[in-house]
Amino acid sequence: MTTKTHRIALLFNANKTFDREVISGIAAYLGRRRSTWELFLEEDFRTRLDGIEHWQGDGVIADMDDPAVVAALSRCTVPVVGVGGSYASLDHYPPGVPYVATDNFNLVKVAHDHLIDVGLHRFAMFSLPKSEQHRWAQEREDAFSSLMQHDNMEAEIFRGHETSALSWDEAVRSQIAWLHSLPKPIGIIAVTDARARLLLQACTIAGIEVPEQVALVGIDNDPLVRMLTRIPLSSVIQGTQEMGRAAAHLLDQMLHGVRPDNTPVLVPPAGIKVCASSLHPLVKHPHVMRACHYIRQYACQGIKTHQVAEYVGVSRSSLEAYFRRELGCSVHDVILRYKLDAAKAGLQSERSIGDVALACGFTSTQYLHLVFKRELGCTPRAYRDQVFGAAPADVRDADHQTA
Repeated sequence: MTTKTHRIALLFNANKTFDREVISGIAAYLGRRRSTWELFLEEDFRTRLDGIEHWQGDGVIADMDDPAVVAALSRCTVPVVGVGGSYASLDHYPPGVPYVATDNFNLVKVAHDHLIDVGLHRFAMFSLPKSEQHRWAQEREDAFSSLMQHDNMEAEIFRGHETSALSWDEAVRSQIAWLHSLPKPIGIIAVTDARARLLLQACTIAGIEVPEQVALVGIDNDPLVRMLTRIPLSSVIQGTQEMGRAAAHLLDQMLHGVRPDNTPVLVPPAGIKVCASSLHPLVKHPHVMRACHYIRQYACQGIKTHQVAEYVGVSRSSLEAYFRRELGCSVHDVILRYKLDAAKAGLQSERSIGDVALACGFTSTQYLHLVFKRELGCTPRAYRDQVFGAAPADVRDADHQTA
């Protein structure tokens, strides 16, 4: 029996982590089914709508957070499945279109609950300027306001500027002014990791300690943002791959004559990746807070205890005494812990062990090996194998060359 091949258009902007992960979910669905789809995407993985209503294919899956996409596909004659953010009102969903939504309320709630768990009592949100393209951000603002209202607290929301070369300086100044105006310590939820990264930079410029004074959580778990932030960013993980699988399943049903109802399929968050940016410490001594802030930023650059003491402005012996009293360990112990955490994260990528060792401030692969054996009871390669099950062949080859 020959399986019919369907021609499906995917309208996504793959420069967005959200869209890339949804596409990955669609691919995972197709990999586990007998369905044969020829997929149309623009060569640069951007959405272009010119003539889409006349496209001679069998179906469309599209990111419908942009009203222009909704308008263009309203004239489309083939089956369409929408993907995007959830809305509190059913009237805000595209009419007559099966729709798979990320649960905006629970994305914000997961971040909020985490900030409560680390001991914070004040909260704010860093959002985006209002626009039709940012309706999902407005929904996240509304979710935050609802959580604050439930706790009889005022919802502190700052939208700031759009990012552009011309408005950059003013945008940074306004972020810093807002950060200075907030009571401290405070937990801030950013509507995306990209917005969280901007705020992390503003905190660094303003000398505001993260997470001692400002604990920050983003949304997206964007790997590119992680690479661009000096302080590792905590982030809520959207259920995007599950959304892609659900959207592909809905379209598959429609292609076989089954008409699903138009009740939106709500996909909950997949969890939260907790990193240094939100781990608000129960540390009271200002010298220890300032030292930890410096260590978080520069541990992987090979800093020593005397450099931390110079940054804080106290003697090495005094700083060691403060650390022993507050944290029960030495300054060197804290530096090593951050380097070790960075190495563990690096080993979850496809970089060689030698590259990870150098990037995380270890003087050699042998020293990294020694630290892993002493602190974790296993070698770096054994740790990587635990994560991957077995390292990819090219990684194993590179590891053997550097071991």
